[in-house]
Amino acid sequence: MPALLEVICLHDADARRAEDGGADRIELLGTLDDGGMSPEPAMVEKVRAATGVELRPMVRLRPGFGTDGGEFVRLQGLVNAYRDAGADGVVFGFLNGYDEVDTEVCVALAETADCPWTFHRAVDQVLDADKAWRVLPRLPRLDQVLTAGSARGVEHGLDELLARCTADPSLASLVMAGGGLQPEHVPWLARAGVRSFHIGKAARPLGQYKAYVDAPLVRTWRELIDDELAKDSAGPRSPRP
Repeated sequence: MPALLEVICLHDADARRAEDGGADRIELLGTLDDGGMSPEPAMVEKVRAATGVELRPMVRLRPGFGTDGGEFVRLQGLVNAYRDAGADGVVFGFLNGYDEVDTEVCVALAETADCPWTFHRAVDQVLDADKAWRVLPRLPRLDQVLTAGSARGVEHGLDELLARCTADPSLASLVMAGGGLQPEHVPWLARAGVRSFHIGKAARPLGQYKAYVDAPLVRTWRELIDDELAKDSAGPRSPRP
């Protein structure tokens, strides 16, 4: 599996810079509120016109990770609008009242989208992570799970991620590591079989979302990830102490 670098973008200017820096995919957000909300379909269309890399908008209309019947109809309409605007896939993830993966909602929305999709960091909020990771691989068309291994970010969830990916290589192929990802995390994740990485603030000067995505910063991540995966393919390395 080749390396994948995804960059959070807020508009077409961000997207162009991400592509110039070597990003493979854009996660498009409308706002950064509560971890990211849906963009307008018109912005998806603008970003699609500005860049040729894979584009996945966020499908999320309110804080938290639950939804209901009335909102679900709006979510379906949003997914259809995104696909019509040129999105290659979408990003969503819903939990039920027991803080478990809401399989009913996720399956129905995946069928509406009829495209690859990412389950976002709602997975880091579940009550039983082992149970969630048994459910996720069975969801239709799911090809990526964005996770930090902890609700507090990769810094706190790295060991959990490494253990899970090392124990089950099939899960490592689903994982996209993100949520405060730092350069020093990449070698360990690569050794555990992770091939997909997600950055937001790290793609911007001084880590500020007020600044546009910076192509040279994205390029440093591109080179780091490619170098580490090349080392990993060359042979075994020592485990994390």
